[in-house]
Amino acid sequence: MSAAGSVLVVGASAAGLATAEALRRGGHAGPVTVLGAERHLPYDRPPLSKKVLAGEWEPDRVRLRQDSALAALDAEFVLGDAAVGFDAATRTARTASGRELSADAVVLATGVRPRTLPGADGLDGVHVLRTLEDSVALRADLAAASRLVVVGEGVLGAEIAATARTMGLDVTMVGPQPAPMAGLLGPLVSGRLAALHSGRGVDLRLGTGVDGVTGEHRVTGVRLDTGEVLPAEVVVVAIGAVPETGWLAGSGLELDDGVVCDSRCRAAPGVYAVGDVARWWDERLGAQVRLENRTHATEQAGVVAANVLGADRAYSPIPYFWTDQHDVKIQVHGTLPPDAEVSVVDGDLDGGRFVARYRHDGRTTGVLGWNMAKQTRIRRQEIIDDSPAPAAQR
Repeated sequence: MSAAGSVLVVGASAAGLATAEALRRGGHAGPVTVLGAERHLPYDRPPLSKKVLAGEWEPDRVRLRQDSALAALDAEFVLGDAAVGFDAATRTARTASGRELSADAVVLATGVRPRTLPGADGLDGVHVLRTLEDSVALRADLAAASRLVVVGEGVLGAEIAATARTMGLDVTMVGPQPAPMAGLLGPLVSGRLAALHSGRGVDLRLGTGVDGVTGEHRVTGVRLDTGEVLPAEVVVVAIGAVPETGWLAGSGLELDDGVVCDSRCRAAPGVYAVGDVARWWDERLGAQVRLENRTHATEQAGVVAANVLGADRAYSPIPYFWTDQHDVKIQVHGTLPPDAEVSVVDGDLDGGRFVARYRHDGRTTGVLGWNMAKQTRIRRQEIIDDSPAPAAQR
């Protein structure tokens, strides 16, 4: 595409904004349009389960850029109008209001939507947490309640449980895994995380499934698959998310747990995907990969923008994410296979500061830091040193 060509970014997310900014930094002088389903200008989602939910930040503080920075970007933001259809051949998006937007290049950045519990729709007191409105509504409900049940023991569920405890609520966490984030961190570290939550007063009812919720107009409890009902004034459903690709049905794109892309994050000629919705071929891992984390959104946006402008860059990151729970910051670089060999290489478990190394098939695939940021960054180099040679795309 020429430097004067037009670009449409569908999704006014962190990834969408980062793409627009990277295009300008790369010298793109043509029109840039950012289409967003929400009425808000791009904002940051990680604080929604922590600072905003706890009331430590006013909602406006999550904005990623102030008006002056957005004005300098010289992009048109079309907000509050969700994309409902797309034609990859003509690179044309259709919106809920009936707009049709076309461009020389289109970047899809529509993210994910939360999974919900069957039968919980329309029941007061049942929440998911994805948007700014979700966080504000949940905070208002928690402020008037004393008992919360969190359905889900992943990153988001664990963060919400920790935040709600600081607000003084009785909190129960429910889910099928044996410990918080067990499927992601493995038994050694998730066991420490379980002890942390229990020590701070979170009632862990893990290793069990959820059948549904009880209540007529407002939720009164969570029904476990054992038949037991846990009383609840507020329920948060944090059981993962699915890529927001329904609007792309019939578009001509391949959809399979996201928008399927090549190693350049290209889904079709002139069409790219970025952020949580993108599933691309990772040459370092030799596999299709989809990531849901904040750092990835920014890093991938830089590669996508470069490729829109004519580069030929593969995207093969060392994944990174962090989570803050109670007074612990966990940072993870790389990948943590469930059958990895895990050893503590810095600090110690009992001291509350350590780095764990994850090795699989003779290679260091990931490092995890528990309140030990500097040492974790240093250990990241081991992942790079042990990385396999890039695999050609199938």
